Amino acid sequence: MLIQSVIAAAREVFSPALRSILWKSLALTAALLALVWLGLTRLFDYFLTNHPLSTDYPILDGFAFFLAGFGLFVALIYLLPAVTAIVAGYFLDDVADVVERKDYPADPPGEALPFGQAVFYGLRFAALSLLVNLAALLLFFIPGINIGVFFVANAYLLGREYFELAAGRFWTQEAVTQLRMEHRGTVFAAGAVLAGLVLVPVLNLVTPIFGAAMMVHLHKRLVARRLADGRAGGPVRLEVGRRSS
Repeated sequence: MLIQSVIAAAREVFSPALRSILWKSLALTAALLALVWLGLTRLFDYFLTNHPLSTDYPILDGFAFFLAGFGLFVALIYLLPAVTAIVAGYFLDDVADVVERKDYPADPPGEALPFGQAVFYGLRFAALSLLVNLAALLLFFIPGINIGVFFVANAYLLGREYFELAAGRFWTQEAVTQLRMEHRGTVFAAGAVLAGLVLVPVLNLVTPIFGAAMMVHLHKRLVARRLADGRAGGPVRLEVGRRSS
């Protein structure tokens, strides 16, 4: 199920139907990363120039600037999930509309989240990702733990948030939470795919579009299997939890 969703998303992310959304996503991601980089460089430059430990020895100062540049690069890697979270929240409904119309034409279309709720979800997603990755960044210099913490934390966070964004087009928050908890292992595995993609240079820029498409497919497959197994009921009936148009 997850493998089919990954393959379907990989096939569609560069397709003509999603190409215009992909280019917009890349442009927004690049712009946000540039703003983050500019802000961090200005902050580090101010700190290194005005810090009392600043020396009169050009070699030492140059070495300090080199270390600061490396630190900025590492910080940018850890901040990338938060940036992609903002982009994902902005473009998910556009991606979902295309995927649902193309691959699930017989199903009722999802309902785009209200603008205020979509903004809230996007900002919440980005804030949580920022906090998690800043915490992971503190463990950067502990070998064997740093990458593991980064990967596991982002696998959980990306899986949960992308899934809730996709499923939230059809169900109330209560029903979405129930569905996610019932399939927590699959959702975490999907998040692990996204966390792995974030670690791949260049390809990580397509994470928002790929993640949105993959979760749309995964949500559709999970609901279809749930209904096929006769599990429409439960603590919260999905039919009762359906969002009203």
